[in-house]
Amino acid sequence: MKRFNPFDIYGSSDDIRDDHIGNYTRNASLGNDLPDSKYSASALKVSVELSKLRIFFLILLVGILILLSRSIWFQVVRGAYYREASEGNRIRIETIKARRGVIYDRNGELLVRNVPNFALIVIPADLPESESEKSLIFESISRILDIPSSEIEKMIEDVPSFSYEPIIIKEYIDYEKALLFQIESNSMAGVSLTMRDSREYTNPLIAAHTVGYTGKISEKQYDDAQNGEYLITDYVGKVGLEYFYEELLKGVDGKKRIEVDSLGKEKKIVASQEAVSGSNLTLTLDIGLQKVLYDSISNAMSRSGAPGGSAVALDPRTGEVLAIVNTPSFDTNVFSKGIPAEEFSKLLDDPSNPLFMRSITGQYPSGSTIKPVIAAAALQEGIITGSTTVLSTGGIEAGPQFFPDWKAGGHGQTDVRKAIADSVNTFFYLVGGGDEEIEGLGVERIVEYARLFGIGEKSNIDLPGESTGFLPTKDWKLETKGERWYLGDTYHLAIGQGDILVTPLQVANFIATIANGGTLYQPFLVQSVNEAKSNVTSKIQPVVIRENFINSAYLKIVREGLRQAVTSGSASGLQNLQIAAAGKTGTAQFGPSNKTHAWFVGFAPYDTPEIVVVVLIEEGGEGSTIALPVARDALQWYFNQE
Repeated sequence: MKRFNPFDIYGSSDDIRDDHIGNYTRNASLGNDLPDSKYSASALKVSVELSKLRIFFLILLVGILILLSRSIWFQVVRGAYYREASEGNRIRIETIKARRGVIYDRNGELLVRNVPNFALIVIPADLPESESEKSLIFESISRILDIPSSEIEKMIEDVPSFSYEPIIIKEYIDYEKALLFQIESNSMAGVSLTMRDSREYTNPLIAAHTVGYTGKISEKQYDDAQNGEYLITDYVGKVGLEYFYEELLKGVDGKKRIEVDSLGKEKKIVASQEAVSGSNLTLTLDIGLQKVLYDSISNAMSRSGAPGGSAVALDPRTGEVLAIVNTPSFDTNVFSKGIPAEEFSKLLDDPSNPLFMRSITGQYPSGSTIKPVIAAAALQEGIITGSTTVLSTGGIEAGPQFFPDWKAGGHGQTDVRKAIADSVNTFFYLVGGGDEEIEGLGVERIVEYARLFGIGEKSNIDLPGESTGFLPTKDWKLETKGERWYLGDTYHLAIGQGDILVTPLQVANFIATIANGGTLYQPFLVQSVNEAKSNVTSKIQPVVIRENFINSAYLKIVREGLRQAVTSGSASGLQNLQIAAAGKTGTAQFGPSNKTHAWFVGFAPYDTPEIVVVVLIEEGGEGSTIALPVARDALQWYFNQE
């Protein structure tokens, strides 16, 4: 029997027939295989399901391969990046604030100190994402601090939610509330209680303009800061010495690397770099003398109705500022804690200008205080000698104008000493402007010598806001007023009237130059600087602006005139001092109504000067009656301390 081979190919149709192989029937006429009707439906179903299963496993395999490749990408290729990002949510770098340097007077009395206070801060990035949870936190803060929730929301609404920059919600929180907050804030995400230093001024009124105050950093100061040296929450010097010596006082902040929990609370310090405290300053200022002058000027203002006043005391041997007073004043402690806008507006609108630093920024006609400078210039230029006399008859004519002396009938024969002592206008008209018999200095030389004595230029004292004063010239008058310079203008300039303007500090400095024999020093307020890091104290050395520009013999003649003013002239109110003093009064007209500022300048002891005192009382009237008594109070106190 021939064996059937299913793999053979038959060439004749006779070999093709209907047949059954297992469950399938071959139809010879159609040439295909079909299952038996009994099995056809179930067989087709199994075939489809097998196909789906293959597709499913194929998709599953592709997915596993994708996940595996991404895992390799995250863990191997980008692993370092994501580990760092993850650690960023757990590890942070925070600033350790440096303690600001403190300030002492020349005798070691503390003028400014740091006082710790509680402050509540919020870190926006640590706040819950849920608005409802965030609202609950704000409500808790509101309940404890009595701040409306809406106000808290307003504080942070413009800050990016991802910011780690702390926002101060409230400072100067009292101890009881701070204790309560310390307990509750442990469960508040993004909220912390911290300790901050604030400035406390021991003499907030009498040295306000000089010492100055700190306040919140402005956006401009923050933007201008280099290398992130400030935080937006920092306090910086705003005026006075606090501003001028900001770089020395502020110190260098430290850093700490900390681990935080899910609420942003510090768990432990991983590493730290300590802060370096700011330098401590010891001033040339004698706060006792400062107080005497402040109180005396305040009393003088009360008696006379004057709107303001100033005083400057210098050591003529060095240029050290012993006192520098401005009245009226303001409370620096109010500013250091953040003055309310309404209160600040009141100070700005106050017609007496309590924020104005009259001693270095105020510019006033010098009045007769300029006469010693004119006398020294005339002696140096050979216009006069120590024995030259002028007949004072009560005034002088220049064309159609008459320039009077303050004393009707005049002073008679007058030399330079008497001219200074009695403030004889006629003498200085002639010495300044001249006539047919006397050449006169003329405006150019008056301006030249005034500049040599420091008028019309800044002294560069270590305080912000100093004015230059003003010296009129021929060119200035022509350009500004469209008028030529007249002889009468020179007469006015020679007695400190007209357009000349000086600051009280400038007057004190040129009187100090006369007192010490001809050396113009740069006034200064900081005597020494103690660096906290090294504990090394550096003493500030005096700076000479110029010297030897006037013959010392001529300055001696001028000093004799100032002494004569005390023994028999306009400054006789100083005769009863326990030491010999020299001085001069001044009465400076200003404005269309010819009101007068009251001046006094003086120094002591006469033979070996160690203190110069200058007093200005705005609209005070006569210098001898209102300004001189203030200087007398200061000199009496000063020499009673020795």
